[in-house]
Amino acid sequence: MPDGAVEPKKGRKFDQVLEGARTVFLRDGFEGASVDDIAKAAGVSKATLYSYFPDKRFLFLQVTKAECCAQAERAIEAIDMDAPVEDVLYQAAREIGEFITSEFGMRIFRVCVGEGGRFPELGQQFYESGPMLVRSRLEDYFESAISKGDLVIEDRTLAADQFNELCRADIFPRMLFNITDTFSDSEKHRIAKGAVEVFLAKYGA
Repeated sequence: MPDGAVEPKKGRKFDQVLEGARTVFLRDGFEGASVDDIAKAAGVSKATLYSYFPDKRFLFLQVTKAECCAQAERAIEAIDMDAPVEDVLYQAAREIGEFITSEFGMRIFRVCVGEGGRFPELGQQFYESGPMLVRSRLEDYFESAISKGDLVIEDRTLAADQFNELCRADIFPRMLFNITDTFSDSEKHRIAKGAVEVFLAKYGA
């Protein structure tokens, strides 16, 4: 069985297959998605699909990895790193909130929880492509802000994890326990604003 450490074979229709799989996984979930439906959505034959991805689980891992990395990169590009530290942190908090409340973010997390026992590599892949990537980017920013005298942080890794958790307050438990799948802009603003205020109270210069 392939795992997330194995790189799939690339080819002319690789991205086409990946996008078709993303569409079907979002619509039907992991268990509900069939290889036939994925091939149809991608506009390729099953033979072509299998030439890139040996099985559905491996395909799901690659969709997860690609989507997490793409969303993380889009978030990074959207943030003005030259803005005042409070503004940068607020933008980062909003991007984190947008991801965890996105349809993709919620579906992937629930599959990670539901399939964790027999699909542990999915959780690892999601963690490495999502939370660990966010942590790394935050640490890099903190280092820059510390050198400018905007933040005072001894343990950047711990601070990055704390900030990430603050950005998920209230929203994440309600999503986790299926209380709601919909969060208003004002709710996400409230959480992001509060996260920045608490974080700066601890680490602000």
